[in-house]
Amino acid sequence: MTSMAPAAQASRFDDIYRIGELAAEFGVTLRTLRFYEDKGLLEPRRVGNTRLYTRRDRARLKLILLGKRVGFSLHEIRMLLDMYEPHGDNRRQLETAAEMGEKQLARLHAEREAISNSIDELVSTLRIVRQMIAERR
Repeated sequence: MTSMAPAAQASRFDDIYRIGELAAEFGVTLRTLRFYEDKGLLEPRRVGNTRLYTRRDRARLKLILLGKRVGFSLHEIRMLLDMYEPHGDNRRQLETAAEMGEKQLARLHAEREAISNSIDELVSTLRIVRQMIAERR
């Protein structure tokens, strides 16, 4: 067994995270991280009962949570993550992400318009209902 200088040893473990550390950093539950592991989105190393996440897992978690916030399904997120090539230019992944993002943006704009129309209609209806109540007093 070779001995390492303390600084080299510390830097070797700087990019290792325990499940509780990642959960706290990203504001998710331990159950959420285990769920993403079960779905194959995260692949922590196991040492006994301890899950050790790498910088790669941390980056993937960040992308998973971003994808969920903007409305992508886990299937879509996994597809994008699986396209990543550590030694490639990842052009295909980026182009696919842009295409999916444009489609999702269009869906979100349509949903916002539908919600806005529903709000306008409800405001108008409530105005009429309040007027009817006032007339009956």
